[in-house]
Amino acid sequence: MCADLWSFALSTYARPGAEDACLRLQAQGADVCLLLCGLWLEQRGVAPQPSRVQALQDACGPWQADVVEPLRKIRMQWRATAQHDAELGALRERVKALELEAERLLLSRLEDVAQGWPMAEVNNQAWLEGLATGAANLDHDALHQLRAAVTGT
Repeated sequence: MCADLWSFALSTYARPGAEDACLRLQAQGADVCLLLCGLWLEQRGVAPQPSRVQALQDACGPWQADVVEPLRKIRMQWRATAQHDAELGALRERVKALELEAERLLLSRLEDVAQGWPMAEVNNQAWLEGLATGAANLDHDALHQLRAAVTGT
């Protein structure tokens, strides 16, 4: 198990099925950084509590809305045009790198929020469901696929 959240997120995202599940959940309005944090907390045995879920959501919301999402929106808007314009393609890659750095910083902030929460409190799998509640028509199969990518089940 990875000690820090960023390493855990990178490792998880690289596992078979995880990227697809994350993209499906993101398309439905779920925050992938929150979900990866939830998986990390599950692996550490940190008990999900409403106040902890809220603390993570409060730390994530403004950064996601003000930093990550605008970068993602620009990158996505440029996708088709950048395939035919090398200069725009290079610029899009720089925006993509900024988006990834913004997500790394967000994960660092989430890790800071959870820093003092005791580990090995429970063997519980309720973090994902608690952190994904805002997503409309949540794809529970994608949640299961994401969790399975980490646990190997």
